[in-house]
Amino acid sequence: MFTKIKSHGDPDLPPSFSPARSASPGPSAAEMVAIHANSRIGRSAISQPTRPSLEQLLLARGAAGLGDILEAREAAGLTESWIGQVFLARGAVSEAEMLPALAEYHGLGIGDWLQGPPDPSLASYLDADVALGFEAVALHRIGATVIIATGRPDRTDALRAALCLPPGLQPAFVLAPRAQIIAAQIALYGEMLARLAEGQAPQASSCRNWRAAVAGRAAVLALFALATLSALFPTAMMIAAFLAALVVFVANMGLKIAAFAATLRAERMMRQAPAPQDANIAAARPLPIMSILVPLYEEREIATTLMRALCDLDYPPERLDVLLIIEEGDSLTRSALSAMTLPGWARIITVPQGEPRTKPRALNFALNFARGEIVGVYDAEDRPESDQLLRVAQRFAALGPETACLQGQLDYFNARYNLLSRLFAIEYATWFRVLLPGVQRLGLVVPLGGTTQFLRRDALMAVGGWDAHNVTEDAELGIRLARHGYRVEIIDTTTFEEANAAVMPWVRQRARWQKGYLLTWAVAMRAPFALIRALGMWRFLALQVQILCAVAGFLIAPLLWSLMIKPFGYAHPLDLLVSPFGYGILATIFVASVVLSIALAIHATRPAHLRHLRPYILLSELYFLLGTISAWRAVLEILHRPFDWAKTRHGQFGALPAVAAEQPFSQTTSAPPP
Repeated sequence: MFTKIKSHGDPDLPPSFSPARSASPGPSAAEMVAIHANSRIGRSAISQPTRPSLEQLLLARGAAGLGDILEAREAAGLTESWIGQVFLARGAVSEAEMLPALAEYHGLGIGDWLQGPPDPSLASYLDADVALGFEAVALHRIGATVIIATGRPDRTDALRAALCLPPGLQPAFVLAPRAQIIAAQIALYGEMLARLAEGQAPQASSCRNWRAAVAGRAAVLALFALATLSALFPTAMMIAAFLAALVVFVANMGLKIAAFAATLRAERMMRQAPAPQDANIAAARPLPIMSILVPLYEEREIATTLMRALCDLDYPPERLDVLLIIEEGDSLTRSALSAMTLPGWARIITVPQGEPRTKPRALNFALNFARGEIVGVYDAEDRPESDQLLRVAQRFAALGPETACLQGQLDYFNARYNLLSRLFAIEYATWFRVLLPGVQRLGLVVPLGGTTQFLRRDALMAVGGWDAHNVTEDAELGIRLARHGYRVEIIDTTTFEEANAAVMPWVRQRARWQKGYLLTWAVAMRAPFALIRALGMWRFLALQVQILCAVAGFLIAPLLWSLMIKPFGYAHPLDLLVSPFGYGILATIFVASVVLSIALAIHATRPAHLRHLRPYILLSELYFLLGTISAWRAVLEILHRPFDWAKTRHGQFGALPAVAAEQPFSQTTSAPPP
């Protein structure tokens, strides 16, 4: 079951081990003197016999060189990291080399349960939160001894105190590979954690109680009522419909003007005032552990390029905790990841089967395994700027705890793929570089993007995590953060994504977003007075425009399109009610809206890598015709499959070229090109 380490020689390793490199003949006398002199033991009692330090054991075994040890010790001191984690995260020592040295240093054995799973009856001896926090699991019972496997031998004393063993039982600790511990934890606690992930968001804020059948009957009754009223009062209903369309149109336009003005004002103030010295503020404290959650589903084509992008992140690897989240039945992604040699800071988390199979459910489940005080989210195809995590850490250090989330900007690396990708890139640039920063500056609710969001873990847990049933979990979380008094800030760092560059995939993706917006609005408006108390009247009214009118504008757009026949001299049903002067006012509003959209797009595409999009800005109005198609599809899906997650396929429209999957990954500092 486990192998006891008693000597400096290499032990008999479990079947799952294959050392990355053979041991060297051993350190020279000069190296031993140097590492001894640089150790605490060497400084305090050079002449006294003591047990070898972990560094000395690694050096004696040839697992690490003197340079690796000195660099690891310096990194551990700067970041307050456990030195064993530093070695593993930096790739200086493999796990197969580290475990025997740790076992000898701590006087423990090496556990292995490949012959069978851990005993499920022992799960009660170690609560799930304790097991996850200590990276431990109860394996087997032998008489009065319970075998506890852990990957953190430096914390066995605290783990012993946290155990819930009946009288007469004693723990015996062994070391085990991290992947085996995680697999055993999921086997023991996975079903429970999965059920909690599905209902983690507070019921009052979740759309899991949405009943499509009830909504469908209500929709049928509403349509019948509208048809009856239209037959009885055709003129009045026509006026009401066009008036509603115009109100929604003007409301959307007004919000854009306000956000644009706020962005311009903020940019002017930033030019006049010195930039905040976030780096100087952050230098006084260690960098936080950053857990990055990356949900993956059927990502065989993109998994390798994703790891290359993550390896380009310029962040201390010992402070980086990447969780690659895959579904239990996803053999495509699992096989792609199995062909890789993952870095020491990356882990695979398998989500047990369950419903709904959504990204937020996977995020909630993986959050249990995250070690970081800051939790970030990336999508499978993301290519973040190399200094992104450093900038996030520095900005969080400069802000108070009321700022719960930093949202990065998104661009498309395949914007030149075709016309649709160019227009999509223009829309994204306008949203993330102009409108969203303006919304933040106005103090309104900031609907988050689905990726490049970084949250304080304690704030995320305080609001209940993600709503597993909401297909736009990002926007819904932004509302919930605002209701709890937290702030969201847009940070000036960019992640490059892959744009959907075919019509039907675009429509399916946009319909999912719009469906989620409608569900989010419906849930938030269950208790409108409570929402007003939480947000205030101004933000409450603005939220109606941000969420409801954003979708309603597309739904009722055909009514306003019908007015385009007037310049060609055709009659319109409104002719009996609207004078030529009234049509002139409407025409002025519509032209002003087009001019506003052009101005927003021109301002958003100021960066050098976006200027090539400017010749296509005039076509954006035609592009938004697709938004109406997707909006009506979203309405139908709400009544038929409200929690269905339309999968966005990656790697089809100009993604990064594949690289050799069998090559090990190493962290570099080069930034991905835009």
